Amino acid sequence: MARSTAFRLTARPTWRFSNLAPLGLMLASLPILAYLLFPILAIIFRVDLRVMLEHLVAREVSQAISLSLFTSAWSTALSLLFGTPLAYLLARYQFRGRSLIDTLIDLPMVLPPSVAGIALLMAFGRRGMLGSWLNDIGISLAFTTVAVVLAQVFVSAPFYIKTAISAFAGVERELEYAAEIDGASPWQVFRYMTVPLAWPVLLGGLVMSWARALGEFGATIIFAGNFPGRTQTMPLAIYLGFELDLNLALTLAMIMLVVSFGVLWLVKAILRQRV
Repeated sequence: MARSTAFRLTARPTWRFSNLAPLGLMLASLPILAYLLFPILAIIFRVDLRVMLEHLVAREVSQAISLSLFTSAWSTALSLLFGTPLAYLLARYQFRGRSLIDTLIDLPMVLPPSVAGIALLMAFGRRGMLGSWLNDIGISLAFTTVAVVLAQVFVSAPFYIKTAISAFAGVERELEYAAEIDGASPWQVFRYMTVPLAWPVLLGGLVMSWARALGEFGATIIFAGNFPGRTQTMPLAIYLGFELDLNLALTLAMIMLVVSFGVLWLVKAILRQRV
């Protein structure tokens, strides 16, 4: 009797729900997937390839592309340089005021871009708290290429810092302790143990930070202005092109779409290969 009961219990057709569940979830996911995909397809099908090639050789387009790549690379490098120590501090140590600092890092991610631009202008503008002192010694930051980088760092660095905190917190401390017992210095442990183990997640955070910097608009236009060749990045050129020439705006939008998708795809492929 016990054997037959056990057989009946294990023979219940529970596979039916497990087989239907993925199909139901996929059908429920179609509306949001279609909503995310449709605007992208609208850009792709609206762009005229011949007109796009003509705009690619235009001076304003090449200037916007080169400036966007230049400033986003600098802002990502600064986020890596100055954000990594802060992320490591928050991931490994508990101290008074830690939650306040953590909230401060989150703040730029939820602030409206216009508020971020005004805050930067009030801080580093010619009449700002720090900008007025800099202006007295002949250093002007507002409405320059440096202002573009500062605006991008302000809105994009938190994406890397928050990801880096998770990366460092996820590294097994026992491996680091073992390296210290074997005679490794704290710097050697960090360089040869912590960073390689956390690198896949750090790379993902860097890509997110770079993508956010590349697409920055609101803070840049308020703090840096929209001057071709000096502060006009691709998002600003798209905004201006939308008012003057829709094909120009579509060309730049298509370029940003291809570059962003290509970089994200490449990084994901590298991470999958590493895993």
